Amino acid sequence: MVKIILGALGLLTLTFLVFFVKDYFENKNNLSKTNWAGLLGVGFITNFLDTLGIGSFAPTTALFKFFNMVPDRVIPGTLNVGDTVPVVFEAFLFIAAITVEPITLVTMLAASAIGAVVGAGFVSKLPEKKIQIGMGFALLVVAFFMLAGLMDWMPIGGEAIGLTGGKLIFGIIANFILGALMTIGVGLYAPCMALVYALGMSPRVAFPIMMGSCAFLMPAAGMRFVKEGAHDRKASMGLTIGGAAGVFVAYYIVKSLPLTLLSWLVTAVVIYTGIVMLRSALVSSKAKADEVASAE
Repeated sequence: MVKIILGALGLLTLTFLVFFVKDYFENKNNLSKTNWAGLLGVGFITNFLDTLGIGSFAPTTALFKFFNMVPDRVIPGTLNVGDTVPVVFEAFLFIAAITVEPITLVTMLAASAIGAVVGAGFVSKLPEKKIQIGMGFALLVVAFFMLAGLMDWMPIGGEAIGLTGGKLIFGIIANFILGALMTIGVGLYAPCMALVYALGMSPRVAFPIMMGSCAFLMPAAGMRFVKEGAHDRKASMGLTIGGAAGVFVAYYIVKSLPLTLLSWLVTAVVIYTGIVMLRSALVSSKAKADEVASAE
């Protein structure tokens, strides 16, 4: 079953890469002016953190926003496109290394992928203000889950490696929703880990489930964002290349770090970025209202 899952993931990722690389080279003369070194660095750092279980979407959004690297409107698409290959790399590593009951793994992965396809078609057409509001609230939700983990508010999980009955149905529905939310930039790791713990599964099982979920949903969602042109092509390529290197270093060289202090720092940055996103939406609304008032 593991070989079938990884084979399907490989084919899906290869299809995504054909879309992504073809689109990149067709538009290579119309790329943003953002510095390559910065983009590669962001990809490396955030996917290094991703492999250690912290997640990459929220830190990447924070860095993009702080250094003004990517317009707010295309941040969700850039995250989903650019982090696809690094996350697939993670999924291959953790699905092969940690045992999960096959039905649980397959159904939860499929649910997240379907949710992402549905969500990407909607998000790619949203105006910047709604993206800012959605991402602002999403980042604060992710920060809550991170804070809950740091403060031991979440259940600590159990020993189960699979789900049955009502718990399985609940897990499938919840992962569908989390897959859809990924398309507005809500990282799946923190809420998926909370879900796994709450359903009484082993904390180790969270890694293949959350990484596999992202790995299946991101190529599917990424192709929609590429098709709509709703991502920053240069930033996406920078995340892809730098991120793959970050995963390699974290998994094969670093293995583990004392993460508590780093997690507190990331949580604080995520809260700050969420507030900044909401403030940006408020400022743009006020500016638009002023324009309308002056025109009248």
